Amino acid sequence: MSAADPEYAVVIPTLGRPCLNRVLAALAQGEGPWPARVILVDDRPPHDPRPLPVEVPAELASLTEIVPGCGRGPAAARNTGWRRAPEPWIAFLDDDVVPGPHWRRALAADVAAAGGGTGGVQARISVPLPPGRRPTDWERSTAGLATASWITADLVYRRSALLDTGGFDERFPRAFREDADLALRVMAAGWDLTVGERRTAHPVRPAGPWASVRAQAGNADDVLMARLHGRDWRRRARAPRGRFPAHAAVTAAGAAALLALGAGRRRTALAGGALWLAGTAEFAAARIRPGPRTGTELWRMVLTSAVIPPVAVGHWALGLARHRRVGPHPVFKSDISGNSPGHG
Repeated sequence: MSAADPEYAVVIPTLGRPCLNRVLAALAQGEGPWPARVILVDDRPPHDPRPLPVEVPAELASLTEIVPGCGRGPAAARNTGWRRAPEPWIAFLDDDVVPGPHWRRALAADVAAAGGGTGGVQARISVPLPPGRRPTDWERSTAGLATASWITADLVYRRSALLDTGGFDERFPRAFREDADLALRVMAAGWDLTVGERRTAHPVRPAGPWASVRAQAGNADDVLMARLHGRDWRRRARAPRGRFPAHAAVTAAGAAALLALGAGRRRTALAGGALWLAGTAEFAAARIRPGPRTGTELWRMVLTSAVIPPVAVGHWALGLARHRRVGPHPVFKSDISGNSPGHG
């Protein structure tokens, strides 16, 4: 590493999936300055006695450290990783991405181009989709990562920006919104966030038929975002509202129909049921229309379109209850940092 090369560490939270080997292999290829260290945070449940299943390339063997996480999600795992790294830049990677050719050289160029007030530089993310057919609902959902802002699938942060804000908020238990929360706090602390030129692919993970239903747990995290950052957080985080208002309306119609039926009010029940059916059909059609329209996908869309609205509302209600005492997130400065926004 020459004097002009940036000093950086790579932090990868992982559950030990086979795709981790692909990330490390990509890091070892190409040209560019090597990281000072690669920290793999083993975020499997603490009671798992098995060693982390990983094949570290020979080029990275002397740089790689495996540290235990606490099984509390990627926010906590990333905090565990960056707090062990003294380097001025921390590059966060997910364990299911594929850094592009010459990623290390591109990272060095992105960091070199960063001004003194730049707190982080995001990579350009692409999501490869299967050729020759329309993408499924799950594949289209993953493809949205290509246009998402400040996702830590590949994002390098200045360590002093992490110190200024305390890092990731560990109240976010999933790989959802924890990166947007940090980005908003970093910018509120006076740092800039930019997009660099390095490129990373995010392949679509295999997913079961109920993956879109499980994803509705993120509605509870949206409640936490509103508590921490105010009602206009979506505009500042560049996060679209999505279909939640429609889900709430459809769920209300279905609930009203059931209550009316139980009370013997058949006309009201029929009206509510008709609204529920119309809303569910519209939702299913909107998901089916751009997809491959295979038999399996059709049935999956019909079933999950009936289930998603009440599950989304349920998670939102749980979020309201869980985070009812949460107030605005203080943006605080750390005396340890020795740096502040605008300093080189």
